[in-house]
Parts: sequence; C-alpha cells; structure tokens
Amino acid sequence: MSRSALVHLVLAGYSLLVLCPIVLVLVNSLKSRRAIFEDPLALPTAATLSLVGYTKVLSNSAITSMFFNSAVVTGLSLVLILLFGAMAAWALTEYGFRGNRLLALFLAFGIMVPIRLGSVSILQTIVSLDLVNTLTALVLVYVAQGLPLAVLILSEFIQQVPGELKDAARCDGVGEFTIFFRIVLPLIRPAVATVAVFTMVPIWNDLWFPLILAPSEATQTITLGVQQFIGQFATDWNAVLSALSLAVLPVLVLYALLSRQLIRGITAGAVK
Repeated sequence: MSRSALVHLVLAGYSLLVLCPIVLVLVNSLKSRRAIFEDPLALPTAATLSLVGYTKVLSNSAITSMFFNSAVVTGLSLVLILLFGAMAAWALTEYGFRGNRLLALFLAFGIMVPIRLGSVSILQTIVSLDLVNTLTALVLVYVAQGLPLAVLILSEFIQQVPGELKDAARCDGVGEFTIFFRIVLPLIRPAVATVAVFTMVPIWNDLWFPLILAPSEATQTITLGVQQFIGQFATDWNAVLSALSLAVLPVLVLYALLSRQLIRGITAGAVK
C-alpha cells in the first residue's frame, strides 16, 4: 500500500469516527422511543418514524430563548475575539516595543493552561462584579478563552503580508488603522475564518461556564437547556436527541459558509 493511500485510509477512518455520533443522533431523533432502544443503529422506517421529539422541543417556548442566548453569546464573543485578536496580532508582529516577547509568551500560556483551572477565581470575580446570571459574564470568559489562540494564528498570517504594501500605504499618508482594516484584514481572511470555526465550536458546545455562571432560566444556553429533558429517574430521549440535532445546525451552517476559507487557511499555514 502506498503512503498516499495509507494517509487517505487513516483520514477516512478518522472522519467516520467523528461523523458516526452525529449521524446516530440525527437518525435516532427521527425514531420513536421504543425503536431507539430496540435498534439504535437502524434507519427510521414507516413504522418507527416519529417527530414527537421535535414537536416537544419546538413547542417549548424556553428553547427559543435558549437558542437566542447561545447565538448572542457566541456571535458577540466571535466578533470581539476576531477584532481584538487581529489587532493584538498586528501590534505584536508590526511594532517592536519593550515587553513584546514577554507579552507573546504570556498569551502562549493562555493556550497551554486550560481556563477551567481558574473556575473558582473566575466565579469569585464574576460575583464581585455582580454579573452572575448574565450573558455578559459568559462573553467575557469566552473572549479571554479564545484570544490567545486567535493571536497566535493571526500573528503567523500577518507576518506573511508583504511589508512593501504597508510601506507604500504609509508613504501615501494612509493611517495605521486604515492600513490594518483596508489592507491587512482582507489579506488574512482565510486565517480569520479558521479562527472563527475553531473558536465557535467550543463556545457553542460549552456546558461548564453556563452551568456555573449563568444557570438561570433567562440566561440558559441551548447546551445547558437540553439538560431539562434529562431527569433523575426518566429521560425523554426523543426530546434530547431532537434538541441536540437542532443545536448542531448552526455549527454545520457556519462550516459550510466558511469551509473554503478554512481550507485555504489550514493549507496556507501548512506550506508557510
């Protein structure tokens, strides 16, 4: 077997391993409760097809609010991470100043040390700021969580922007902010798309911080809200699987929209 065939075989196996749980959730969300337990691997048939789970989920007014909360938190966090991350990466790569390397090292520690290790301190800070049970608390935590990786990835791409372009703009009297937003950002769109995808998935799927910082009904995200269908003695698996299937859709849509830019960003980093 050739090296190329072996690589494709490994990648195909990994893809299958990743896709199987998603397919199982989607398939079983369309089946009756009895059919789910009798044969979870079988496709739905005319006898087993059931949309009762989606009916329960969509008829629950709280689910709409949870989706809205997740969308607000994820969208706002993404915008702030991409904006501040790109600006910080531009500053670290373009300008030499005392503490430049130390700041870059500090951001690198943000990638190596899991943010959950500081959950107690984060909770104490949020309580002191009176931000418990607010979406603002989640946004602040997720921005802090996503910035180090964003700065690291975007810095590598900003370094590849030809210096002649920036120097020519400066000779024409163009300001630094205009150079950044009009010249640099359009050239690093693949990197921005890569950071957006890698950042959105853990934010959208996170259960830990919504559970400890914003557990109230008004601020619950969809990942936390699904837990209401899981009881101590009985679990409504139709509703759980249907809610999870709906929760997967935004991530799939974002990937479909940014897949071309994502692939360009990954391959550009590979051949740097």
